[in-house]
Amino acid sequence: MIVIGERINGMFKDVKQAITDKDKNAIIDLAKKEIAAGANMLDINVGPAAADELGAMEWLVETVQDAVDIPLAIDSSKPKTVEAGLKICKNKALINSTTGEKAKLEILIGLAKDNDADILGLTMDEKGIPSTTAARTEIGLKILAAAMEAGIETDRVHLDPVVLPVRFAQDQCPTMLETIRELKMLADPAPKIVVGLSNISQGTKQRPLINRIYMVMAINGVSW
Repeated sequence: MIVIGERINGMFKDVKQAITDKDKNAIIDLAKKEIAAGANMLDINVGPAAADELGAMEWLVETVQDAVDIPLAIDSSKPKTVEAGLKICKNKALINSTTGEKAKLEILIGLAKDNDADILGLTMDEKGIPSTTAARTEIGLKILAAAMEAGIETDRVHLDPVVLPVRFAQDQCPTMLETIRELKMLADPAPKIVVGLSNISQGTKQRPLINRIYMVMAINGVSW
């Protein structure tokens, strides 16, 4: 199982301040804490922290990989920012993330191919997040097919069936679990599956318990 730590994100006030101040020690401390907590990949996201997003992404990647030897997920909605991070990664990286939207998919698949990177694809498109297993699986297949056409191995594609909060979308919880099973059957070797696990418990009072139970269900392909 791959655990992706997502704490190095300019959306957080302390990370935004560290980027502004070029405080390497603060970023390194976060990276080491994530690894100590079990992360074996770190997500790097500038967020809204800097006017110069490309420069900030380069600084974050350099700071983290100079301190720890761990794969990075380069996370941005802007392809140029993703490219800036990929070009200075020492290890193979993960692009986080594309969707099934044609224009975005073509650009990011191209970046993955050119930079020998894995790619994460969300099973959603310009219409939003589908409500059915079949529709999410169809988008997953579209992303996988685009990667295969570019020569990217299927096990270097990470598909995200999109976890929605149980408090607001209880009917989508079994749909997501069913989608996981379908996505694993799309190719041999199967694409990897990645989920934003903590999304499931947003707005609830028993977050750790709900997260643990849902993680076990997702790993074992159990529905209810």
